[in-house]
This record gives sequence, C-alpha cells and structure tokens, in this order.
Amino acid sequence: MATPGIINSAFFKLLTFRGLAVLAYQVMATVVGWHVYELTRDTLALGLVGLAEVVPYFCCALFAGYAVDHYSRRWFGIVACGLLALNAVTLLLAADARLPGDPLRWIYGTIACTGVARAFLGPSYSALFALVLPREAFAKASGIGSSVINFGLVGGPALGGALVAWVGKSAAYGVAAGLCAVAATALLTLRIKQPPPAESVPIFASIGEGLRFVFNNQVVLAAQSLDMFAVLFGGAVALLPAFIHEVFQYGAEGLGILRAAPAAGAVMTGLFLARHPINRHAGSWLLAAVAGFGLCMIAFALAANFWLGALCLMLSGICDGVSVVMRSTILQLSTPDALRGRVSAINGIFIGSSNELGAFESGVAARWLGLVPSVVFGGAMTLIVVAATAKLAPKLRKLSLSDLY
Repeated sequence: MATPGIINSAFFKLLTFRGLAVLAYQVMATVVGWHVYELTRDTLALGLVGLAEVVPYFCCALFAGYAVDHYSRRWFGIVACGLLALNAVTLLLAADARLPGDPLRWIYGTIACTGVARAFLGPSYSALFALVLPREAFAKASGIGSSVINFGLVGGPALGGALVAWVGKSAAYGVAAGLCAVAATALLTLRIKQPPPAESVPIFASIGEGLRFVFNNQVVLAAQSLDMFAVLFGGAVALLPAFIHEVFQYGAEGLGILRAAPAAGAVMTGLFLARHPINRHAGSWLLAAVAGFGLCMIAFALAANFWLGALCLMLSGICDGVSVVMRSTILQLSTPDALRGRVSAINGIFIGSSNELGAFESGVAARWLGLVPSVVFGGAMTLIVVAATAKLAPKLRKLSLSDLY
C-alpha cells in the first residue's frame, strides 16, 4: 500500500495508537448511548451525553496543545489512553451495578473525563506524526492515517452494537478498555528522538502564540475555516433518523447504512490518496472537494429513494475524504514543529465545534424550513462558503503542496 520508508515501524505503532483509540472511543460512545437510553427512555438524556463530553473537551483543548508542545508528545497520548481505559472500566462497573448511588451520575462523570482524554489524543498524534516521517511522505501518510481513523469511525459503532447484542454492555465496555490498553502499549513502545521542549513561556502567552500563527496564516486559517463551515452548514447526519422515518420509510437498519455510507467513501478515498497523493493544485482540489460535498448534500435531500440517498452520502464521504487529507497535509506541512500541539488543538476546536453546532443548526433549520428544504439550504450555504473562501484566500486557491516543502 505504501512505498518503502512510509509504513515504518514507528509510523505503524503511531497508526495503531490512533486507530485503536478511535475504535475504543466509538465503541464506548455507542454503548453509552444504549446504556443511558435503557436507563432513562429519555432523548434529552442522550443529548446530555454529548454536552457532558464537549464542554470539558473545549475547556481543555488549548491547554492540551500547550502541554504536548512543552512537555512530551508521547506521554500525554499514553496517559490519555490510560484515562480512556479507566473510564471504560468505570462504565463496566456501573453497568454491573457495582458502584454506589445513581449510575447516571457515574456515566456522565465518566463521559466528562472522556472529553478531557480526547483533548490530548489529536495533538499527541499530530506532533508525533511529524517526528516519525520525512516531510515528503506527509501527503501519502495523511491518506493512510485518514483511512485508519475512518475505519475506526465505521467499525466502532458496528462493533459496539454487535457486542451489546451478543454479549452485553459489560463485555462491550471491557473490550473498549482492552483496545485502549493496546493503544497505550503501542505508543509506549514507540522509540523516537523527541526535540527539546519549546522554550518555557507563560501558558496563556504560549496559547496566544498558537492562535496568532493560525489567524495570521491565510492558508491554514482558510483550510480550517472551510472545513468548519462546510460541516456546520452542510452536514445532515443529525437529521438521518428523520429522513429514515419521514422520507425513505425504511427500517432501523437503514440508519446504520446511512451513517456508515460517508465513512465508507472516506476510507476508499484515503486508501486511493495514499497511493496517488495530490501535489499540484492542492488548494483547488480542496475547494472543489468541499463544493462537491455541498452538492452531494443537496442531491441527498432530493433523492427519490433510500439507496440513491445512500449513494449520495457515500459520494459526500469521498469528497470529505479528499478535504480531510488535503487539510491535514496542509496543516502538517505549514506548522512549525514547536507549534504542532497547539495548532492541532485549535484545529480540533474548529472541527469539534462544527460537528456539535452543525447538529444544532440542522435541527433549528429543519424546524423553521422543513426537513428537506433545510438540507438543501445547508448545501447551498456550503457552496457560498467555498466561493467566498476562493475569493478571500487566493493563497489557498493557488496552493500546491510543493510550495510548502
């Protein structure tokens, strides 16, 4: 799949860490949703699961980037995996009624700790990525890394659901804990020569340095903003249950198919780009991919049947896969080594906020405009964002990756 020197031992261990951490997190998220609804039969309780995680994530993300840049790129990833494993064990004990008091309190507290752990995973991976690979391998390696992450996004919910059905919640939480332990071990055995820590400066001044780099770099800011607004306006994932019931009149299994379709497209794209990386006109490809994503969302909203809708979502995943690989490669090549943790944390906030706020925007738009018109509106807004970015960020529009080597 890769040329010699790209999938080396260090990069394989880094991919193992990232892939298994994502897989474990997705298993836990799937089982927690089932667990909470089983206890409460309340959809609001499900919404509070996301809130319980995203608030501590946002509060910790910038500080996590600072810590990774100034102390250790590797050990914070190991500790984050350890915390995820501890969370899974706590959830297992809650599922078996071995903890005192209301199990919901334990569940929500554990999810909050999961948000803290997740804040460190992205910065650690991003900072280590640049240490285990030469710069000329970044484009191909980003495609491989994107495929591994998307495999976790597809496989995690499927594995979590299957484990709950076959062996129960407790065993599912136990498997998640084991996956976290293997991920931590992979990173523990990673042998790299870490650069000296960044010069010690006051924490808020250091965070401000990362923010200034992002907001003063037209290419980095435009790439992050483009992805954020595309997901904010164009995403339809939050509305898929409504489409299943009101538009396609399909069974419950259809929801799993629709949710998996974009990630399946993204996995195929990542594998293709790992062998055939884009170099020339990278900025134009990024803009075209996001525009294609918006068009796919419009086509999905207007699809006449379930399988045509699934195809539109898979095509949206292909476009999103190109966007993710291009954006991550641009960020890796543009960011100085000393700032990688902080820039990755800022990028995580951009992407995390777009996912959460995008779900909220989708619900509000659907309430005001109607289900199908709201998704058409979101796709059209994505096209407007692409046009505005192309106009306001000429450096991104004209960018080739060779300009960044």
